[in-house]
Amino acid sequence: MTVSTALAETTYKLPLWDGTPPNHKASDLKETVFKRGADHDLDRIAYVQDPTIEVRLPSPQSATGQAVVICPGGGYTVLAYDWEGVDTANYLNAHGIAAIILKYRLPEDASNEVPHLSPLLDTKRALRLTRFHAKDWRIDPKRVGIMGFSAGGHAASTLGTHFDAGDPEAADPVDRLSSRPDFMALIYPVITMDSDFTHGGSRNNLIGKSPSADLIELYSNEKQVSPETPPTFLVHSADDKSVPVQNSLAFYQALLANGVDAEMHLYPYGGHGYSLAIGRGHLSDWPARCVAWMKSLESE
Repeated sequence: MTVSTALAETTYKLPLWDGTPPNHKASDLKETVFKRGADHDLDRIAYVQDPTIEVRLPSPQSATGQAVVICPGGGYTVLAYDWEGVDTANYLNAHGIAAIILKYRLPEDASNEVPHLSPLLDTKRALRLTRFHAKDWRIDPKRVGIMGFSAGGHAASTLGTHFDAGDPEAADPVDRLSSRPDFMALIYPVITMDSDFTHGGSRNNLIGKSPSADLIELYSNEKQVSPETPPTFLVHSADDKSVPVQNSLAFYQALLANGVDAEMHLYPYGGHGYSLAIGRGHLSDWPARCVAWMKSLESE
């Protein structure tokens, strides 16, 4: 077996939807990958037209049966695909966890019929597809979680509070499956659309600059928590100037009020957008703490 063949069996991409995605409309927008960052070496994806999942599987000998759908952040205007997607997937794989990086659609007016609907449609589909392929990917369909960073944390927490059980009468067998994550990991997440402590860019991009009260309520996920919301792991830094720590605090309080198991790690420093926080002192412990928490779910 060649190296390229071995990699092909553990890393590959699949279209999220068969044919044209729901809520899509034709536009002149072109999906774009560009470099950003101090050294211009970080991949960002903008104007997503063809949502995909990139499947990265651990070796069969290491596989634990858990899987995580990863939602990179980017303020609902770009996706920090390598920084918060690929790097995180590699870390999870090293601990035996299957990683599915979601390239989800962003809520542009030009390419979405109803812009705010597309991220949730895509996260639901990603969870269902992962469960549908569970046997082939050596995954337990009852151990599929979601992880999101920043605005990706909003996308993830929206799924965790707006999931559905699937349609048993659907023609597509994927659509018959539940979209409820079995657990969530939310890393410096946007949670609320409340103007007092939201991330303004994410709010404007998702629901517009003059949203209705109903839309604000709908996507303020701390207000949508129920006893059925999945167990949740939260990470945030007190000095985050982009997404205030109150986002995680409000969600944590809502989880406790509804009897949902939750673990939260607050750090005094770190700011925003640090991904795995490699080389950032004890902040870099958060990925290990997250994996330990995921494994603890099996014994509870």
